[in-house]
Amino acid sequence: MGRRIILLALLLAALLVSSCSKFAGNSPMPDIVVSADGSGDFKTIQAAIASIPAMNRERVVVFVKNGTYREKIRVDASFITLRGQSRKRTRIEFPQLKDDFVAHPDDLGWAVINLNRANDFVLENLTVENTASNMLAHAFTIYGSGDHTVIVDCNVLSHGADTVSLGPGEPGRYYHARCNFSGSVDFVCPRGWCYVTDCSFYMYKKIAVVWHDGSFDPDMKFVLRNCRFDGATGFSLGRHHVDAQFYFLDCKFSSKMANKPIQRVLYPVNSGPATGADIRHNADLNTRNNWGERSYFYNCHRYGGDFDWFGNNLSSAPGSPKPEEVTAAWAFGGKWDPEKESGPMIQQLRVMKGQIALVFSEPVTVKGKPRLRMRSGGVADYVSGSGTDTLLFGQPSDSEDEVRTVDLNGGAIIACQASATSRLANLVLPAANKFTKNPSAP
Repeated sequence: MGRRIILLALLLAALLVSSCSKFAGNSPMPDIVVSADGSGDFKTIQAAIASIPAMNRERVVVFVKNGTYREKIRVDASFITLRGQSRKRTRIEFPQLKDDFVAHPDDLGWAVINLNRANDFVLENLTVENTASNMLAHAFTIYGSGDHTVIVDCNVLSHGADTVSLGPGEPGRYYHARCNFSGSVDFVCPRGWCYVTDCSFYMYKKIAVVWHDGSFDPDMKFVLRNCRFDGATGFSLGRHHVDAQFYFLDCKFSSKMANKPIQRVLYPVNSGPATGADIRHNADLNTRNNWGERSYFYNCHRYGGDFDWFGNNLSSAPGSPKPEEVTAAWAFGGKWDPEKESGPMIQQLRVMKGQIALVFSEPVTVKGKPRLRMRSGGVADYVSGSGTDTLLFGQPSDSEDEVRTVDLNGGAIIACQASATSRLANLVLPAANKFTKNPSAP
């Protein structure tokens, strides 16, 4: 008898999980599925992305099934997650040189993935490659503008220059984790703030791996933590044309890396006689180099022996940060923490115009049809508000009732803002949750 009760309890628990949870960990079920064989909502990624309104305010998850997608992509909407089924077997590729695009332009852009002022974009768990073979030209894999760009668990590859080029026109904030990057010149080159952790870099030529433009704000910084660098014999670590600020912590350098400190590029680059154009170019760059060389290192080592120029000097950086203080939140000046795991919290519960409002600490996206369960046993169904910080529910007939719990009803409430992982909302209600009549809008 006892065994039957235990088995029954396990069965009921399994049914409860299957009926009430549509999430795997913190990853929401996709809103759109792409499959080249026609088993999804779209056969191409571009068609799926183009179906999302440009003024979108909600987190939209586009799931791409395994396969090779030979296409370019333009992203105009914000709050999009592009997620592959597997890192190696979900592959986006296209051969696109910048020079070829200039000669034959299209509406998509000169990269494989083009971000057109798309904020809070997340790319995860796939491979994207610019398959153009010319190592002497720009061959962008990811290019564009927008704030809060996240790339995690991806292979982002090119044989040319500027593989990941983010920030032209409007410097923003970028986060990359557990990625493999490759290219030939300045192939991870952010303009603005950037934090990179646990990534590998492979350089095909003898030029610099990373590049930074931090000339718009003295606080802009490019932080690389626990990263690995390898490539052609004699490759150099980094360089800049305008004001930049580099931080390298716990990084490992191949024995092939040259003994060449990070420095500003001066023309001519081959140390020949300067032409009039070179002189004018250097003079123009002088106006955007005001803060001197700013490259800081901590616990970095090169196989085959260290060089003096990457010795520990983190204490000489502005504010003398300690190694444990150099986090993603620190890199972005406390204005964004892509590694934050806690979700939006309910800060207020109130009644307005015959509806119950839950006010969150940040904008949220609603998946499914959540509802409020009342003390009296009734429910208040979700009405609207996804993409904002205030969700509205229909008010039950008893205006003096209390909200007992938030019932997800098989769905979810997640943060809109881009993060390294999806953040589920904290649905703990404020201590005093008996609402009062308040006809005014929030």
